[in-house]
Amino acid sequence: MKFIDEAVIEVKAGRGGPGARHFRREKFVPLGGPDGGNGGRGGSVILRADENVHTLLDFKFQAVWEASSGEAGGGARKDGKAGDDIVIKLPVGTQVFKLDPGENGPGELVVDLDAAGREFVLAKGGRGGKGNSFFKTSTNQAPERTQPGEEGEAGSYVLSLKLVADVGLVGFPNAGKSTLISRISAARPKIADYPFTTLVPNLGVVQARGGRSFVVADIPGLIPGASEGKGLGIRFLKHVERTKIIAHLVNLTQLDESGEEADLEEAFDCINSELRKFSEELAGREQIVVLTKADAVSSPERLEEFRKRFKARGHDVVVVSSVVGTGIDELVERLAKSAFRDAPQQPRQEG
Repeated sequence: MKFIDEAVIEVKAGRGGPGARHFRREKFVPLGGPDGGNGGRGGSVILRADENVHTLLDFKFQAVWEASSGEAGGGARKDGKAGDDIVIKLPVGTQVFKLDPGENGPGELVVDLDAAGREFVLAKGGRGGKGNSFFKTSTNQAPERTQPGEEGEAGSYVLSLKLVADVGLVGFPNAGKSTLISRISAARPKIADYPFTTLVPNLGVVQARGGRSFVVADIPGLIPGASEGKGLGIRFLKHVERTKIIAHLVNLTQLDESGEEADLEEAFDCINSELRKFSEELAGREQIVVLTKADAVSSPERLEEFRKRFKARGHDVVVVSSVVGTGIDELVERLAKSAFRDAPQQPRQEG
């Protein structure tokens, strides 16, 4: 399934049905009065955050969403049938913006569907018109007046998906993020030996002891200049904004451009610099340093040296090997303590 995290849609709620102009005609009743019924309301366009939807791909193929109109009123004071609402299911974490025609991009934020089950009425259906029976008074016994139905609301909107995860995995390409998420969850990302294996974010649900569970997002590898659009650029940085905690993966076997052993602290600082350029708040979030590929380091003393160096910088440090399982249980429990949450469902809101 192709991952799409932005789309533009047009929505139009249904028009209300017109009220009826009708007079009662009944045998043996010489003075029939007005009995025109009211028109039905138009259908509304409703957004719903659905855990089973993971991409905005469908909206690339269906950009226009229109609810049905209400039916006209009838005689004998019969009201018209209301138009059917249309429910648009969106991934949890979708933000909806008004389309700015000048910028041809996101304008004002309308709603943030940041919890499963949350609903929002994006476009309300038009009210049905009143039939002539509504206008009967003591001084106007035979009104001709009726109302047409009102137009439903309409507009163009930008959908922008920000993944909702408790933990965000960040690090250079080949830091071991995909392998780690496949080890601690049921996610099965594509894994290979070349940079940028992960071209889309991956989500995995991790089960910790005591029945606790949390969601981890594997964010595609960052490189220097990512906040300025280099490499995969800022396209996926937004997906780590919602996380409670960042697991910063540092590859113990990382090499520099000349093929020599890389300065791991420099690599660590480089990624944090990109996070800070994108968002100061994001850069200040709690981080756990995860030293990966420990199985490739033969000296226990060297592993301990790396641990102490990052520990001295004020970070919790966990040394892991996703291949042989070293440190995996310790990491899961440490992440669970910071990241576990139970988000309540949100009621429907109206714009």
